[in-house]
Amino acid sequence: MEKTKVLYEGKAKIMYETDEPGKLIVYFKDDATAGNGAKKGTIEGKGSINNEMSAFFFKMLKDHGINSHFVEKINDREMVVKSLDMIALEVIVRNVAAGSLAKRLGFPEGTPLKTPVLEYCYKNDELGDPIVNRYHIMVLDVASVNELDEIEHISFSVNQILSNFLRSKNINLIDFKLEFGRDENGKIVLADEISPDNCRFWDITTNEKLDKDRFRRDMGGVEEAYQEMLKRVTA
Repeated sequence: MEKTKVLYEGKAKIMYETDEPGKLIVYFKDDATAGNGAKKGTIEGKGSINNEMSAFFFKMLKDHGINSHFVEKINDREMVVKSLDMIALEVIVRNVAAGSLAKRLGFPEGTPLKTPVLEYCYKNDELGDPIVNRYHIMVLDVASVNELDEIEHISFSVNQILSNFLRSKNINLIDFKLEFGRDENGKIVLADEISPDNCRFWDITTNEKLDKDRFRRDMGGVEEAYQEMLKRVTA
């Protein structure tokens, strides 16, 4: 398989078209941003860690019956994925109050939620990826009611699977972001990545943050946190 041209370059990844129809190559970068790009930097080794961790989680989810765009990991920083018609939504699942939710609802950060909370953000850089609800999504014609039902079912299933697994590694899954697309048959498929970039991971015993919040909040020890997460997940 050969790369042909850059299809898209984002803050953390580059997507390449290939000479095989329906397949793309994703390259994971060390670049890091926060605050909608207001803060920029580099996390040494992040690309290879996120690539390996995402591949691990996608394989594990497949074993539990959840399909994703993942095909195979081909080197330290690249994986092959299926080409999808991406849905312009970020799906956020929260188990514990942290980040923007803690601020919006006035909960002390670290407060366990009585039930997992699912939120949608409309992926639009010019608008700053605003929070939207089902009615907004239907007005925007981003996804149908049936598709949203499927997205929510998959998201809560992923939450249960990952939470149970990570608990065995002494990690609390605080919250995470997912993205979805439609395959050639119009079926909803999990996409993007699952890594410290788009998940909050806290040590159960100490509440130490082992994710991108260390970069966002200038806490230091960012590379070490990513390395620790990979070590625990794949051990």
